[in-house]
Amino acid sequence: MPSDKTLTALITGATAGFGEATARRFVKEGYRVILAGRRAERLAALRKELGDAAHSLVLDVRHEPAVASAMGSLPREFAAVDVLVNNAGLALGLEPAQAARLSDWETMVDTNIKGLMYCTRAILPGMVERDRGHVINLGSVAGTYPYPGGNVYGATKAFVHQFSLNLRADLIGTRVRVTSVEPGLAETEFSLVRFKGDADKAKQPYAGLQPLTGEDIADIIHYVATVPPHVNVNTIEVMATMQAFSPFAFSRDG
Repeated sequence: MPSDKTLTALITGATAGFGEATARRFVKEGYRVILAGRRAERLAALRKELGDAAHSLVLDVRHEPAVASAMGSLPREFAAVDVLVNNAGLALGLEPAQAARLSDWETMVDTNIKGLMYCTRAILPGMVERDRGHVINLGSVAGTYPYPGGNVYGATKAFVHQFSLNLRADLIGTRVRVTSVEPGLAETEFSLVRFKGDADKAKQPYAGLQPLTGEDIADIIHYVATVPPHVNVNTIEVMATMQAFSPFAFSRDG
């Protein structure tokens, strides 16, 4: 990417967690940022904090016409997106598949898969035309390592991993880079959303250990975006030091 211009990053899900921390980090490093999210009051507050370096979009990535319209009508100084951070996503519920709510599954698919697709498809042609850019997708270790109750959430994150690799295959010959950043246990609003506002349940995954933070992941996103242009970090997986892998599960009832 050219060094003689201010770079522009578009961050979805910018109102909390990884997205909010990434927006602050990129502005600190001299970027312009486009903040996309559903919660207008939070967006306005973050936009005010970050000043003229930020532009906000009240946007639900699940709605393709809204995504296309928003991406096609960015102000001139923000229109050439150099880094797309597809961060918007969520997990809902922790029930086994046979007891899960179909509406929760649909929301995860619509947000984690379709929303990522819509944003990528809207921004990618401009990157290819300019022959520069970087798509950074937020995956999860849940896309690689299954766990009880992870059913559709883990499957959506497996999509993110494979879609990122397939983008790399399609973009060969261009200078557009693609990375899948795949965090493990991190203390953001993730669990509060998963447990639908139940604060006591949301605290349980983090009890007795030091999880990752939004700032940790923002550091990693910034790192992969700023390695030399001839370097592409395909996938980066990160866990808290106190998180590892469970043994295989067995049922001994028959």
